[in-house]
Amino acid sequence: QVQLRESGGGLVQAGGSLRLSCEASGRTFSRFVAGWFRQAPGKEREFVAGISWTGDSTYYAESVAGRFTISRDNAKSTAYLQMDSLTPEDTALYICAADLQPFGTVPRTRAGYRNWGQGTQVTVSS
Repeated sequence: QVQLRESGGGLVQAGGSLRLSCEASGRTFSRFVAGWFRQAPGKEREFVAGISWTGDSTYYAESVAGRFTISRDNAKSTAYLQMDSLTPEDTALYICAADLQPFGTVPRTRAGYRNWGQGTQVTVSS
């Protein structure tokens, strides 16, 4: 349906900021819900943030609410994750996900997404 490629990961110090990008190719990115998940070594993949295809609805995990902001630019077929006030607990592989969502809802589980990127590593030092 759509291919996803993340970028923007790297090594940052605690308290710093980072912006991740997820570029989509294939069929039109519009009308696809977009989400970000993360997975740390030895831990399960967890939902971080999601945004409806219209951009009207967003959802965040409690651990990142108030610090992270998800957005999208359908003209550029790209979703973003702005991360502020980073802590070492945010260290993980960040993975972009998307799926056709005609109802404008935002799934918050892995089962809600069928298209996945390879991920970009984010490491936060103390």
